[in-house]
Amino acid sequence: MSIFGIIRIAVKSLARNKTRTFLTMLGIMIGVAAVIAMLAIGQGAKKIVDDQINSMGTNVIIISSNWGSQRSGARPAAGSGQLLEVADVEAIRDRVEGVLYASTIYNTWGRMKYEGNNWRTGIMGVDADYFFIRDMQAEKGSLFFSSDIENSNKVCIIGKTVADNLFGETDPVDKIIRIRNIPFRVAGVLKAKGQNVNGNDQDDIVLAPYTTVYTRLLGQHWRNMMIMVSAESKETINVVQQDILDLLQSRHRGTTSEEFSVRTQTDVAEAANKVSNTMTILLASIAGISLLVGGIGIMNIMLVSVTERIKEIGIRMAVGAGKRDVLLQFIIEAVTISILGGFLGILLGFGAAEVVGKSMKWSVAVTPWSVVLAVGFSCAIGIFFGWYPARKAANLNLIDALRYE
Repeated sequence: MSIFGIIRIAVKSLARNKTRTFLTMLGIMIGVAAVIAMLAIGQGAKKIVDDQINSMGTNVIIISSNWGSQRSGARPAAGSGQLLEVADVEAIRDRVEGVLYASTIYNTWGRMKYEGNNWRTGIMGVDADYFFIRDMQAEKGSLFFSSDIENSNKVCIIGKTVADNLFGETDPVDKIIRIRNIPFRVAGVLKAKGQNVNGNDQDDIVLAPYTTVYTRLLGQHWRNMMIMVSAESKETINVVQQDILDLLQSRHRGTTSEEFSVRTQTDVAEAANKVSNTMTILLASIAGISLLVGGIGIMNIMLVSVTERIKEIGIRMAVGAGKRDVLLQFIIEAVTISILGGFLGILLGFGAAEVVGKSMKWSVAVTPWSVVLAVGFSCAIGIFFGWYPARKAANLNLIDALRYE
Protein backbone atom coordinates (compact mmCIF):
# COMPACT_ATOMS: atom_id res chain seq x y z
CA MET A 1 0.00 0.00 0.00
CA SER A 2 1.25 3.50 -0.81
CA ILE A 3 2.20 5.94 1.94
CA PHE A 4 -0.67 8.25 0.94
CA GLY A 5 -3.14 5.40 1.32
CA ILE A 6 -1.78 4.64 4.78
CA ILE A 7 -2.06 8.33 5.74
CA ARG A 8 -5.68 8.41 4.53
CA ILE A 9 -6.58 5.35 6.62
CA ALA A 10 -4.81 6.80 9.68
CA VAL A 11 -6.67 10.10 9.40
CA LYS A 12 -10.03 8.33 9.01
CA SER A 13 -9.31 6.26 12.11
CA LEU A 14 -8.60 9.42 14.11
CA ALA A 15 -11.70 11.14 12.73
CA ARG A 16 -13.93 8.32 14.01
CA ASN A 17 -13.07 9.28 17.60
CA LYS A 18 -12.87 13.08 17.43
CA THR A 19 -13.31 13.71 21.15
CA ARG A 20 -10.66 11.20 22.17
CA THR A 21 -8.29 12.47 19.49
CA PHE A 22 -8.75 16.06 20.69
CA LEU A 23 -8.22 15.16 24.35
CA THR A 24 -5.05 13.28 23.37
CA MET A 25 -3.86 16.32 21.42
CA LEU A 26 -4.59 18.56 24.40
CA GLY A 27 -1.51 17.38 26.29
CA ILE A 28 0.73 18.21 23.32
CA MET A 29 -1.06 21.55 22.80
CA ILE A 30 -0.48 22.60 26.40
CA GLY A 31 3.13 21.40 26.30
CA VAL A 32 3.99 23.26 23.09
CA ALA A 33 2.16 26.39 24.27
CA ALA A 34 4.01 26.28 27.59
CA VAL A 35 7.42 25.91 25.90
CA ILE A 36 6.75 28.80 23.49
CA ALA A 37 5.32 31.05 26.21
CA MET A 38 8.15 30.34 28.67
CA LEU A 39 10.86 30.88 26.04
CA ALA A 40 9.10 34.09 24.97
CA ILE A 41 9.12 35.37 28.54
CA GLY A 42 12.79 34.42 28.93
CA GLN A 43 13.78 36.08 25.65
CA GLY A 44 11.72 39.12 26.58
CA ALA A 45 13.57 39.36 29.88
CA LYS A 46 16.88 39.14 28.01
CA LYS A 47 15.78 41.93 25.67
CA ILE A 48 14.83 44.12 28.62
CA VAL A 49 18.26 43.52 30.18
CA ASP A 50 20.00 44.35 26.88
CA ASP A 51 17.96 47.55 26.46
CA GLN A 52 18.68 48.61 30.02
CA ILE A 53 22.40 47.95 29.62
CA ASN A 54 22.41 49.94 26.37
CA SER A 55 20.72 52.79 28.24
CA MET A 56 23.82 52.98 30.45
CA GLY A 57 25.68 54.50 27.53
CA THR A 58 28.11 53.51 24.81
CA ASN A 59 31.23 51.41 25.54
CA VAL A 60 31.16 52.39 29.21
CA ILE A 61 33.95 51.66 31.69
CA ILE A 62 33.35 52.29 35.40
CA ILE A 63 36.32 52.80 37.72
CA SER A 64 36.15 52.80 41.50
CA SER A 65 38.30 51.98 44.52
CA ASN A 66 38.04 48.34 45.54
CA TRP A 67 37.58 48.99 49.25
CA GLY A 68 37.88 45.37 50.31
CA SER A 69 41.31 44.96 48.69
CA GLN A 70 43.25 48.01 49.93
CA ARG A 71 46.09 46.15 51.63
CA SER A 72 49.08 47.93 50.21
CA GLY A 73 49.09 50.85 52.62
CA ALA A 74 49.02 53.35 49.75
CA ARG A 75 47.81 56.75 50.88
CA PRO A 76 44.24 57.57 49.82
CA ALA A 77 43.27 60.88 48.25
CA ALA A 78 43.13 63.53 50.95
CA GLY A 79 39.74 63.82 52.63
CA SER A 80 38.16 61.20 50.40
CA GLY A 81 38.72 57.94 52.24
CA GLN A 82 39.60 56.26 48.94
CA LEU A 83 42.32 56.17 46.29
CA LEU A 84 40.86 57.97 43.28
CA GLU A 85 41.16 61.72 42.80
CA VAL A 86 40.01 64.28 40.24
CA ALA A 87 43.50 64.48 38.71
CA ASP A 88 43.11 60.81 37.68
CA VAL A 89 40.26 61.80 35.37
CA GLU A 90 42.40 64.33 33.53
CA ALA A 91 45.23 61.80 33.30
CA ILE A 92 42.89 59.21 31.78
CA ARG A 93 41.61 61.75 29.23
CA ASP A 94 45.09 62.86 28.22
CA ARG A 95 47.19 59.73 28.48
CA VAL A 96 44.99 56.73 27.64
CA GLU A 97 44.54 56.20 23.92
CA GLY A 98 41.02 55.29 22.86
CA VAL A 99 39.20 57.26 25.57
CA LEU A 100 36.41 59.38 24.15
CA TYR A 101 34.95 60.91 27.32
CA ALA A 102 35.68 60.73 31.05
CA SER A 103 33.76 62.07 34.02
CA THR A 104 34.22 62.37 37.76
CA ILE A 105 31.24 61.07 39.73
CA TYR A 106 30.23 61.74 43.33
CA ASN A 107 27.10 60.07 44.70
CA THR A 108 24.98 61.23 47.62
CA TRP A 109 21.36 61.56 48.72
CA GLY A 110 19.24 64.51 49.72
CA ARG A 111 15.76 65.94 50.17
CA MET A 112 14.48 68.32 47.49
CA LYS A 113 11.97 71.06 48.16
CA TYR A 114 9.92 73.19 45.83
CA GLU A 115 7.22 75.32 47.41
CA GLY A 116 5.13 72.80 49.40
CA ASN A 117 6.46 69.66 47.70
CA ASN A 118 9.23 67.41 49.01
CA TRP A 119 11.09 64.53 47.37
CA ARG A 120 14.10 62.50 48.51
CA THR A 121 16.33 61.14 45.77
CA GLY A 122 19.88 60.41 44.65
CA ILE A 123 22.20 63.24 43.71
CA MET A 124 25.12 62.79 41.33
CA GLY A 125 27.97 65.23 40.96
CA VAL A 126 29.26 64.82 37.41
CA ASP A 127 31.35 66.42 34.68
CA ALA A 128 29.87 67.68 31.40
CA ASP A 129 31.29 64.56 29.68
CA TYR A 130 28.84 62.42 31.68
CA PHE A 131 25.96 63.43 29.42
CA PHE A 132 27.85 62.22 26.34
CA ILE A 133 28.88 58.95 28.03
CA ARG A 134 25.31 58.13 29.05
CA ASP A 135 23.78 59.59 25.87
CA MET A 136 21.58 61.88 27.98
CA GLN A 137 19.56 64.66 26.41
CA ALA A 138 17.39 67.39 27.85
CA GLU A 139 13.67 67.07 27.17
CA LYS A 140 13.16 70.57 28.56
CA GLY A 141 15.68 73.36 29.08
CA SER A 142 19.37 72.51 28.67
CA LEU A 143 22.26 70.64 30.25
CA PHE A 144 24.94 72.38 32.31
CA PHE A 145 28.33 73.20 30.82
CA SER A 146 32.05 73.14 31.65
CA SER A 147 31.83 76.75 32.89
CA ASP A 148 29.29 75.66 35.53
CA ILE A 149 31.78 73.07 36.75
CA GLU A 150 34.71 75.50 36.80
CA ASN A 151 32.68 78.07 38.77
CA SER A 152 30.93 75.51 41.03
CA ASN A 153 27.58 76.97 40.01
CA LYS A 154 24.50 75.88 41.92
CA VAL A 155 22.69 74.50 38.88
CA CYS A 156 21.14 71.07 38.36
CA ILE A 157 19.40 68.78 35.86
CA ILE A 158 16.54 66.66 37.15
CA GLY A 159 15.04 63.37 35.96
CA LYS A 160 11.42 63.01 34.91
CA THR A 161 10.41 61.23 38.14
CA VAL A 162 11.78 64.11 40.23
CA ALA A 163 10.11 66.67 37.95
CA ASP A 164 6.72 64.91 38.24
CA ASN A 165 6.87 64.66 42.03
CA LEU A 166 8.18 68.16 42.72
CA PHE A 167 6.52 70.21 39.99
CA GLY A 168 3.56 68.21 38.66
CA GLU A 169 2.28 70.13 35.62
CA THR A 170 4.51 73.16 36.28
CA ASP A 171 7.49 73.72 33.97
CA PRO A 172 10.61 73.13 36.16
CA VAL A 173 13.07 75.03 33.93
CA ASP A 174 14.69 78.01 35.68
CA LYS A 175 12.80 77.28 38.91
CA ILE A 176 14.71 77.26 42.20
CA ILE A 177 14.67 74.08 44.27
CA ARG A 178 16.35 73.62 47.62
CA ILE A 179 18.64 70.61 48.04
CA ARG A 180 19.48 70.17 51.72
CA ASN A 181 18.26 73.73 52.08
CA ILE A 182 20.76 75.00 49.47
CA PRO A 183 19.14 76.76 46.47
CA PHE A 184 19.81 75.24 43.01
CA ARG A 185 18.49 76.47 39.69
CA VAL A 186 16.90 73.78 37.50
CA ALA A 187 18.54 74.10 34.07
CA GLY A 188 16.62 71.28 32.43
CA VAL A 189 14.73 67.98 32.63
CA LEU A 190 16.27 64.80 31.22
CA LYS A 191 14.55 62.55 28.69
CA ALA A 192 13.15 59.46 30.39
CA LYS A 193 15.33 56.32 30.45
CA GLY A 194 13.24 53.92 32.59
CA GLN A 195 14.67 51.25 34.89
CA ASN A 196 18.22 49.94 34.86
CA VAL A 197 19.38 46.30 35.14
CA ASN A 198 18.99 46.43 38.93
CA GLY A 199 15.38 47.61 38.66
CA ASN A 200 16.21 51.13 39.85
CA ASP A 201 14.46 54.13 38.31
CA GLN A 202 17.03 55.99 36.19
CA ASP A 203 14.74 59.03 36.07
CA ASP A 204 14.71 59.44 39.86
CA ILE A 205 17.95 61.44 39.92
CA VAL A 206 19.39 64.93 40.20
CA LEU A 207 22.63 65.80 38.38
CA ALA A 208 24.80 68.76 39.38
CA PRO A 209 28.39 69.88 38.70
CA TYR A 210 30.72 67.61 40.67
CA THR A 211 32.58 70.63 42.04
CA THR A 212 29.37 71.97 43.55
CA VAL A 213 28.38 68.60 45.01
CA TYR A 214 31.87 68.15 46.44
CA THR A 215 32.01 71.54 48.17
CA ARG A 216 28.34 72.01 49.09
CA LEU A 217 26.75 68.61 49.68
CA LEU A 218 29.42 66.09 50.67
CA GLY A 219 30.79 65.68 54.16
CA GLN A 220 34.51 66.01 54.77
CA HIS A 221 35.00 62.32 55.54
CA TRP A 222 32.74 60.64 53.00
CA ARG A 223 33.64 61.56 49.47
CA ASN A 224 33.42 58.31 47.55
CA MET A 225 34.50 59.10 44.01
CA MET A 226 34.01 57.04 40.87
CA ILE A 227 35.13 57.62 37.29
CA MET A 228 33.06 56.81 34.22
CA VAL A 229 34.77 56.51 30.83
CA SER A 230 33.52 55.96 27.29
CA ALA A 231 35.83 54.11 24.90
CA GLU A 232 35.93 54.97 21.20
CA SER A 233 34.67 51.52 20.11
CA LYS A 234 33.72 48.07 21.36
CA GLU A 235 36.85 46.65 19.75
CA THR A 236 39.14 48.80 21.91
CA ILE A 237 37.26 48.64 25.19
CA ASN A 238 39.32 45.79 26.71
CA VAL A 239 42.61 47.49 25.77
CA VAL A 240 41.39 50.80 27.22
CA GLN A 241 40.29 49.00 30.38
CA GLN A 242 43.77 47.52 30.92
CA ASP A 243 45.53 50.80 30.05
CA ILE A 244 43.43 52.65 32.63
CA LEU A 245 44.29 50.07 35.28
CA ASP A 246 48.02 50.35 34.44
CA LEU A 247 47.84 54.16 34.56
CA LEU A 248 46.15 54.20 37.97
CA GLN A 249 48.74 51.83 39.41
CA SER A 250 51.55 54.01 38.10
CA ARG A 251 49.94 57.17 39.52
CA HIS A 252 49.26 55.61 42.94
CA ARG A 253 52.56 54.03 43.95
CA GLY A 254 52.35 50.87 46.01
CA THR A 255 48.91 49.83 44.79
CA THR A 256 47.97 46.58 43.10
CA SER A 257 45.40 45.84 40.41
CA GLU A 258 43.09 44.39 43.08
CA GLU A 259 42.73 47.81 44.71
CA PHE A 260 40.92 49.24 41.68
CA SER A 261 37.66 48.01 40.24
CA VAL A 262 37.60 48.63 36.48
CA ARG A 263 34.36 47.19 35.10
CA THR A 264 33.03 47.39 31.57
CA GLN A 265 29.53 47.40 30.16
CA THR A 266 30.33 43.94 28.77
CA ASP A 267 30.99 42.60 32.28
CA VAL A 268 27.61 43.82 33.46
CA ALA A 269 25.90 42.47 30.33
CA GLU A 270 27.47 39.02 30.68
CA ALA A 271 26.47 38.72 34.33
CA ALA A 272 22.90 39.86 33.64
CA ASN A 273 22.52 37.65 30.55
CA LYS A 274 23.86 34.65 32.45
CA VAL A 275 21.05 35.03 34.98
CA SER A 276 18.52 35.60 32.17
CA ASN A 277 19.69 32.52 30.22
CA THR A 278 19.54 30.36 33.35
CA MET A 279 15.97 31.51 33.96
CA THR A 280 15.03 30.79 30.33
CA ILE A 281 16.46 27.26 30.48
CA LEU A 282 14.71 26.60 33.79
CA LEU A 283 11.34 27.81 32.46
CA ALA A 284 11.72 25.82 29.22
CA SER A 285 12.68 22.67 31.16
CA ILE A 286 9.61 22.95 33.35
CA ALA A 287 7.44 23.49 30.26
CA GLY A 288 9.13 20.52 28.56
CA ILE A 289 7.72 18.25 31.27
CA SER A 290 4.26 19.09 29.91
CA LEU A 291 5.33 17.78 26.50
CA LEU A 292 6.59 14.58 28.12
CA VAL A 293 3.25 14.10 29.88
CA GLY A 294 1.49 14.72 26.56
CA GLY A 295 3.64 12.04 24.93
CA ILE A 296 2.74 9.53 27.64
CA GLY A 297 -0.91 10.36 26.95
CA ILE A 298 -0.40 9.56 23.25
CA MET A 299 1.16 6.19 24.10
CA ASN A 300 -1.68 5.38 26.48
CA ILE A 301 -4.42 6.18 23.95
CA MET A 302 -2.60 4.40 21.11
CA LEU A 303 -2.32 1.23 23.24
CA VAL A 304 -6.05 1.43 23.94
CA SER A 305 -6.67 1.98 20.21
CA VAL A 306 -4.62 -1.11 19.29
CA THR A 307 -6.56 -3.23 21.77
CA GLU A 308 -9.90 -1.97 20.42
CA ARG A 309 -8.91 -2.59 16.78
CA ILE A 310 -7.24 -6.00 16.99
CA LYS A 311 -9.87 -7.63 14.78
CA GLU A 312 -9.63 -4.75 12.26
CA ILE A 313 -5.86 -5.24 12.14
CA GLY A 314 -6.35 -8.98 11.58
CA ILE A 315 -8.73 -8.35 8.66
CA ARG A 316 -6.28 -5.89 7.07
CA MET A 317 -3.49 -8.43 7.37
CA ALA A 318 -5.74 -11.11 5.88
CA VAL A 319 -6.39 -9.04 2.75
CA GLY A 320 -2.70 -8.35 2.16
CA ALA A 321 -1.49 -5.62 4.52
CA GLY A 322 2.02 -6.28 5.76
CA LYS A 323 3.64 -5.57 9.11
CA ARG A 324 5.19 -2.40 7.62
CA ASP A 325 1.75 -1.09 6.61
CA VAL A 326 0.27 -1.65 10.09
CA LEU A 327 3.38 -0.17 11.76
CA LEU A 328 3.25 2.95 9.59
CA GLN A 329 -0.49 3.40 10.12
CA PHE A 330 -0.21 3.63 13.90
CA ILE A 331 2.98 5.71 13.83
CA ILE A 332 1.30 8.13 11.39
CA GLU A 333 -1.73 8.35 13.71
CA ALA A 334 0.54 9.24 16.65
CA VAL A 335 2.55 11.76 14.61
CA THR A 336 -0.64 13.33 13.22
CA ILE A 337 -1.94 13.87 16.75
CA SER A 338 1.41 15.42 17.71
CA ILE A 339 1.61 17.70 14.65
CA LEU A 340 -1.97 18.94 14.97
CA GLY A 341 -1.49 19.44 18.69
CA GLY A 342 1.78 21.23 17.97
CA PHE A 343 0.25 23.71 15.52
CA LEU A 344 -2.66 24.43 17.84
CA GLY A 345 -0.14 24.77 20.66
CA ILE A 346 1.74 27.42 18.65
CA LEU A 347 -1.40 29.55 18.45
CA LEU A 348 -2.11 28.96 22.14
CA GLY A 349 1.52 29.79 23.01
CA PHE A 350 1.43 33.09 21.10
CA GLY A 351 -1.82 33.99 22.87
CA ALA A 352 -0.49 32.99 26.31
CA ALA A 353 2.72 35.01 25.77
CA GLU A 354 0.69 38.10 24.81
CA VAL A 355 -1.64 37.72 27.80
CA VAL A 356 1.27 37.31 30.24
CA GLY A 357 3.12 40.23 28.65
CA LYS A 358 0.16 42.60 28.89
CA SER A 359 -1.10 41.52 32.30
CA MET A 360 2.35 41.58 33.94
CA LYS A 361 3.60 44.49 31.79
CA TRP A 362 6.56 42.40 30.63
CA SER A 363 8.21 42.42 27.26
CA VAL A 364 7.81 39.05 25.49
CA ALA A 365 9.62 37.94 22.34
CA VAL A 366 8.53 34.78 20.46
CA THR A 367 11.50 33.70 18.36
CA PRO A 368 11.30 31.42 15.28
CA TRP A 369 13.72 28.93 16.79
CA SER A 370 11.47 28.46 19.84
CA VAL A 371 8.55 27.60 17.52
CA VAL A 372 10.71 25.15 15.51
CA LEU A 373 12.02 23.61 18.74
CA ALA A 374 8.55 23.12 20.22
CA VAL A 375 7.01 21.64 17.06
CA GLY A 376 10.08 19.49 16.33
CA PHE A 377 10.01 18.16 19.86
CA SER A 378 6.27 17.41 19.60
CA CYS A 379 6.84 15.43 16.35
CA ALA A 380 9.69 13.51 17.96
CA ILE A 381 7.42 12.69 20.90
CA GLY A 382 4.76 11.39 18.48
CA ILE A 383 7.27 9.03 16.84
CA PHE A 384 8.88 7.98 20.13
CA PHE A 385 5.69 7.29 22.07
CA GLY A 386 3.82 5.95 19.02
CA TRP A 387 6.49 3.39 18.15
CA TYR A 388 5.72 0.86 20.90
CA PRO A 389 1.92 0.69 20.27
CA ALA A 390 2.56 0.57 16.49
CA ARG A 391 5.10 -2.24 16.90
CA LYS A 392 2.69 -4.14 19.13
CA ALA A 393 -0.04 -3.82 16.47
CA ALA A 394 2.32 -4.90 13.66
CA ASN A 395 3.45 -8.01 15.57
CA LEU A 396 -0.03 -9.35 16.22
CA ASN A 397 -0.58 -12.95 15.13
CA LEU A 398 -2.99 -13.06 12.18
CA ILE A 399 -5.03 -16.02 13.49
CA ASP A 400 -5.26 -14.64 17.03
CA ALA A 401 -6.29 -11.22 15.69
CA LEU A 402 -9.09 -12.69 13.52
CA ARG A 403 -10.40 -14.76 16.43
CA TYR A 404 -10.29 -11.84 18.89
CA GLU A 405 -13.69 -10.78 20.27
